[in-house]
Amino acid sequence: MGRTVRHLFVAGCVLLWLIPLYLLVVNALTPATEYAGKPEWTFQGFAFLDNLDTAWNVAGIGDSFQSSLLYAVVCGLVAVLVAAMAAFAVVVLPIPRPAFWFWLIYSGTLFPLQMFLAPLFGMYADANLYDTRIGLMLVYTAWAVPFAFFLIRNHMTTMPPELTEAALIDGASFPRIFWRIHVPLMKAGLGAAFIFQFTAVWNDLLLGITLSRSPDVQPVMAALTTLNNAYSSAGPPVILAGALIVSAPTLVLFLVFRGLFLRGVTASAR
Repeated sequence: MGRTVRHLFVAGCVLLWLIPLYLLVVNALTPATEYAGKPEWTFQGFAFLDNLDTAWNVAGIGDSFQSSLLYAVVCGLVAVLVAAMAAFAVVVLPIPRPAFWFWLIYSGTLFPLQMFLAPLFGMYADANLYDTRIGLMLVYTAWAVPFAFFLIRNHMTTMPPELTEAALIDGASFPRIFWRIHVPLMKAGLGAAFIFQFTAVWNDLLLGITLSRSPDVQPVMAALTTLNNAYSSAGPPVILAGALIVSAPTLVLFLVFRGLFLRGVTASAR
């Protein structure tokens, strides 16, 4: 009886997730001229490429897509590298009060992002970083470090300290130990952290609409709001086609590296 209830519950959750996805796909394929003003439950044609062309070229979502790809890849990689170095310092290096440094870095995940928006906006305006790619890359990298640090640090604590002791006896320096021993052994954890941070940066809306406004600087989620407001007369199918193509990178990334992601999360949870 209990197993049946669990299966029904899981099936219900899957159904609740699939219904909106089905509506998204069906209405993204619907020709904008044939949209009746309410969600379509059956296929009315195949106009996805026309809808996507309007969203990508006319509304300019293509520039924002490329910007978000740059932000997610570069900021995710830099954040993971910085987080790995910080985790190595806290776990391996003989620094005083490692628990203090852990909580100091990890506290970046404990405060709501909204409380930083007003100071960030003022600071960016004074430093001429507002509406610049470098400005967004700086804040995305700093925002991504604390959680990546948490994951990588947890993974690093599972590694036997005898590895470091043996390397030190052989005369290896701490940088050599980090790059030659810890990084190769933490590939799964580093990969999982990167996937998390890529997804977080890619899906960001709040920082994007606060710190940028130009189409070639704005991240893609902020561009979707512009598409919804400025091109609402084109019809929901155009907006939904843009939303569908925007959701593809994170889905593809997870499907391609799901094995690495699961191994990394499992190792970090031990």
